[in-house]
Amino acid sequence: MMKSNEKTAIILGATGLTGGILLQRLLAHKSYSKVLLFSRSSSGISHKKLEEHIIDMQQLLDYKSKFVANDVFCCIGTTKAKTPNKALYKNIDYGIPVAAAQLCKANHCNTFIVISALGANAGSSVFYNKVKGEMEQKVSEQRIPKLHILQPSLIAGKREEKRIGEWIGKVFMRLFRFLFVGRFKKYRSIHPKTIAEAMVWLANNNYDKIIIESDEIVQLVSDNNGRNRA
Repeated sequence: MMKSNEKTAIILGATGLTGGILLQRLLAHKSYSKVLLFSRSSSGISHKKLEEHIIDMQQLLDYKSKFVANDVFCCIGTTKAKTPNKALYKNIDYGIPVAAAQLCKANHCNTFIVISALGANAGSSVFYNKVKGEMEQKVSEQRIPKLHILQPSLIAGKREEKRIGEWIGKVFMRLFRFLFVGRFKKYRSIHPKTIAEAMVWLANNNYDKIIIESDEIVQLVSDNNGRNRA
């Protein structure tokens, strides 16, 4: 029988902003004895719990035999500015999370937690919202026992690459944060630490909602650790 501190986690997107924070959280977490990374580049981290697989992420299904874990965390995502080609964008934001969910189902992984986006809607006329919505639908079809889809608003925090549109959005959010109240509260920017902490908590606790919007992510973390990091 597996002990509570013998769980294995998989992270997709550990070299990104949220994924990097999540990686540190899992390496320090007593419940995990191994953390597997599937990435196109190395994290640059050396740790006794860590095992890295540097692969072509669009060929993830070829690595079924190595994709074995209790909890799988998907932090994959690109942007219009970074990936202007719509076909390539869909291969990343739809193709990789769906492939990961399919591997979870095939290998009987118990938990799959994926970052989507606020406004995701398969019926949307906006391409980027539509892709996220279609991803959510396909992932849900896999019937993974414990599934959570996080829908954050604009993610705050420093990135290596410059994103002018995001920078403008973050400034706007800071200046007019007081306007985002009530049903508009979910549109406030959210810190990647908040998302990462929510993902870890969800993997190790019972929570009955599958789709969790941005303000709910903040509230969940606030309720369970006494800090609001948004």
